[in-house]
Amino acid sequence: MVFSRSQWRLILHPPKRGAWNMAVDEAILEAVGRAEALPTLRLYAWSPPCLSLGYAQSLGDVDQEALATLGWDIVRRPTGGRAILHTDELTYSVIGPPDDPRLSNGVLESYRNLSRALLRGLTTLGINAESVEINPQTGANETSKESKKTPNPICFEVPSNFEITLNGKKLIGSAQARRKEGVLQHGTLPLHGDHTRIIQALRFSDENTRQRARTRLLERATTVQLGTGRELEWERAAESIVKAFQTELSLDFIPGELSSSEVARARELENVKYSNLDWTGRS
Repeated sequence: MVFSRSQWRLILHPPKRGAWNMAVDEAILEAVGRAEALPTLRLYAWSPPCLSLGYAQSLGDVDQEALATLGWDIVRRPTGGRAILHTDELTYSVIGPPDDPRLSNGVLESYRNLSRALLRGLTTLGINAESVEINPQTGANETSKESKKTPNPICFEVPSNFEITLNGKKLIGSAQARRKEGVLQHGTLPLHGDHTRIIQALRFSDENTRQRARTRLLERATTVQLGTGRELEWERAAESIVKAFQTELSLDFIPGELSSSEVARARELENVKYSNLDWTGRS
């Protein structure tokens, strides 16, 4: 699909805590909904490492004692899905009004549009990735059907429709929230490191189940370094993603920062919501 050219804001943020990152995404969503901010592509990272839970995921999946020992943060995302360990990665968020043609026409169509841009960015970097398409006759691919037999709390084990794979393994995981004020989609590109580290912070019924989960994760998910044999710096990945969004989605980016009202709202959301056990522990 060819889009008319449009201006979006581009924000590049240094690594921050998980609660702040989620608060910023929601503050931008609210500002976009009030037409106080342009649609925004935000690229960022996390410090310290942070375990994020999907909107409806049980806190019981988490070994909180192990999490504290490891020194990792925890946060609950405003989007669905399963647990992700955010570290050694590039995270993107796309936030825009629901009538933007790149985001309209429902979840799958917007996923398809953004997936094309992400895929183009990886291809430009020489990464031979692919976009997963679920069989329209069955409504599920083989991996997702098998996962229902062996459910687990880890997001990156199973690719969803139009997510990005490398060598048959999930590379970019994404999730979306659609509200009256706009659409938020964010996702993660693991650059390097041991992507099975997440196993350490999750609960399993016994050690055999834990080891099987680790094995499945190795079989079904990957990082850029594992999939290509080479390191990719955050800055280079970010540059390629930005250029791909410009080309694939017909965007002109205006480099920017958060407005003072967005900062104030993000601080409020960080304190009353994303750092609050009432939100993190919700069921």
